[in-house]
Amino acid sequence: MTMKMTSVAELKKHLSSYLALAEEGETIEVRKRNVPVARLIGIPRQRVNRTKLGCGKGTGNILGDITEPLVPAKNWDMLKEDA
Repeated sequence: MTMKMTSVAELKKHLSSYLALAEEGETIEVRKRNVPVARLIGIPRQRVNRTKLGCGKGTGNILGDITEPLVPAKNWDMLKEDA
């Protein structure tokens, strides 16, 4: 997209339409006496999290005991006595 340019007076007159353009992703350069003074850009909208709790219920299988460590205790360095 190309950057739009407007004067401060024009921006004041048509603020809502320039805000709509910024919301759509357009960048608007605001000029005062033909000198750039500001840029108006839209803020990206945050996506709404539509995940529902329990939506994956019944889709996985647990094999074994989930409270047991994955590494056998005999391989834990922290449990070994210093020799």
